[in-house]
Amino acid sequence: MAIEQQHELSNYLPLNTVDDSNSVSINPASSTSISSASPMQPSRWKTKEFYFYYACVAVVVPYMFYVASDLSQSEHPNYYLYNNLLSNGWIFNRKVDNSDMQYSQFRRNIPLLFALACVYLIASHIYKSLLKSKKRKLQQTYFYLAASIMVISALHGTSCIKILIIITASYLIGQSTGGSYWNPFLTWTFNLIILFLNEYYKGYEFKSIGLSLLDQHKGILPRWHVFFNFGMLRLVSYNMDYYWQFKKPRTQYHHIMGEDAFTTDRERIAVPCNFEDYNFFNFLTYILYTPLYICGPIITFNDFISQIRTPSSKLTLKYVLTYAVRLAAVLLVMEFTLHYIYVVAISKAQAWDHDTPLQLSMIGYFNLVIIWMKLLIPWRFFRLWALADGIWPEENMIRCMSNNFSAQRFWKSWHRSFNRWTIRYIYIPLGGSRYFAFSMWVVFTFVAVWHDIELKLLAWGWLICLFLLPEIIGSKIFTYKKFGHTSYYRIVCGLGAVGNILMMMVANLVGFCLGLDGMKAMLVQIFSSTDGLIFLVTVIFCLFVAAQIMFEIRESEKRRGDPKWTM
Repeated sequence: MAIEQQHELSNYLPLNTVDDSNSVSINPASSTSISSASPMQPSRWKTKEFYFYYACVAVVVPYMFYVASDLSQSEHPNYYLYNNLLSNGWIFNRKVDNSDMQYSQFRRNIPLLFALACVYLIASHIYKSLLKSKKRKLQQTYFYLAASIMVISALHGTSCIKILIIITASYLIGQSTGGSYWNPFLTWTFNLIILFLNEYYKGYEFKSIGLSLLDQHKGILPRWHVFFNFGMLRLVSYNMDYYWQFKKPRTQYHHIMGEDAFTTDRERIAVPCNFEDYNFFNFLTYILYTPLYICGPIITFNDFISQIRTPSSKLTLKYVLTYAVRLAAVLLVMEFTLHYIYVVAISKAQAWDHDTPLQLSMIGYFNLVIIWMKLLIPWRFFRLWALADGIWPEENMIRCMSNNFSAQRFWKSWHRSFNRWTIRYIYIPLGGSRYFAFSMWVVFTFVAVWHDIELKLLAWGWLICLFLLPEIIGSKIFTYKKFGHTSYYRIVCGLGAVGNILMMMVANLVGFCLGLDGMKAMLVQIFSSTDGLIFLVTVIFCLFVAAQIMFEIRESEKRRGDPKWTM
């Protein structure tokens, strides 16, 4: 049971959605209004209770880093088991844990990506300066498409032919079926089949059709099919936005009298473009847009075209520069982490023989922290690139991984643009909260398969569904309206939050770190000894303290009117 202090979580529909009969055509991206029925609470930051919590944090958090760092010393008995996975580093003669292949590839190519981004942005802004007339705004797409073709040719070599064939086929499906129900059916069927075929045939080879010469020019990133998963999301977005504009065209949105009439990001997403905007040229520009091509964040077709015509008012030079500084800071934090905490290599080598339950848990926890940062950094890099180019994509990571206690809110703030994509194109078309018990499983099965076709990821997706149920049920029963006046309400909320955090950690460790076998070994260690059970009780206490602090953080955000408190 995960009930949030001071709020009725029953007012938060799962995955930030609404249940509106017209939501598919009118406002599929809407979010639930947040109940403010609970009264504003006085600050607890300077109470004796919270001074005790500060003391706990001052002891526990440094000790967590100490345990993880101690496991990463050359003197540790298990060091020889994973030493071969470490590389030469640059910080104080320490080796670096560069064993995560996904982040390693990005880290190795940072100088090249930075140079490419700089050249691209200089050329883009020079071109835009030549478009003096506002009516010529959409002509920016000429530069975008030309640059995109050159970039994907360099990235994928002759494989760009395969990409163009696949995306053209998807475009023709949408154009030929228009506003009929065949459009969503064939669009989804085609793109899901492509996901499976791309994985099964490893991106295909030209030699299978007698053109082996073309296989010799695979580009800088020959595994194009790995990055195509993001392209698939854009293909679905284009065809579905095109389909929905037949159901309710732009002319029926009477409050939208021109491009400058947009007041919210929600309107940019929900209101269709002009009919003539759904052409092949704009389609190619959107699908292949260079700053967001490799890994997003995801932006819908409607939003993309709208922002080309009228850039977001939130885009300022100050914001972009501040965002760049934040990116540089988190890059530096990641480098120090990889140089001093080798948990990725330890988990890959399963080098945890004779480790205590505390040490095993720190291996798992810091693996999750590194996963959070290894996703945060590329997403912020490419988002920064898009921001500097005049396009405002959604921020993918709203909160730090360690500042979450609600499973529902966790998925609202982790890969947020993908979360909103699944809401718009899967969850609400399937009936939203009216058929939650069904649509939830479809959503997370798709999310798991989209990440990769692996058993452990399916297990992860289904575990998430199971772990959402206690919070949803608990928040329906134990509401603030009924129990908020009691002295034990906040305590029960804290215990519910502890259960949520433990379940989220288990699911993510299974899906992205240890797998089923590694998770089983950790749980056996914890539950098979007295020391393990004592450790578990200690963890519950520490997480309870953390939950109370997180509750107060949300209350502080609410008091100062920060919209982030709803996430």
